[in-house]
Amino acid sequence: MDETQNAQTATASQGQPYQASAAPIGQLNKNRSLIKFILLGIITLGIYTIVFYSGISSDINIIASRYDGRKTMHYCLLLFLIGPITLGIAYLVWFHRISGRIGNELKRRNIAYSFGASDFWLWGLLGSLIVVGPFIYIHKLATASNKIAEHYNING
Repeated sequence: MDETQNAQTATASQGQPYQASAAPIGQLNKNRSLIKFILLGIITLGIYTIVFYSGISSDINIIASRYDGRKTMHYCLLLFLIGPITLGIAYLVWFHRISGRIGNELKRRNIAYSFGASDFWLWGLLGSLIVVGPFIYIHKLATASNKIAEHYNING
């Protein structure tokens, strides 16, 4: 008998049914914000921006990979290797894909928040023409990430 059967047998012999917990073992970060991104980015000379995007890429892999079967490239690999080799094109692809993946996960979890790949193209890229667009994109990305992490921390 393996450990699961032993646990089921032990609890069944005590008269209590075995029930696996749906809640996650660890808690994901749900405290991302635009203000924190800007201030800590300035104080740490850009290191926090790497931590910010790395955390989001790791979190979406933890949350969504078992449902969509995909894996997002870690941001450090993109930043230090793939991005420079592709002359920046990989950054556009990466942000498009992670935004779409987060949007799909919001829909799958029935979280009422609008976010997706179109937000990257409209706010992150075209919005740079009005200067504040990328900041709006980062705010929407952080908010969507926080909502998914909060839902995951409670429901798994």
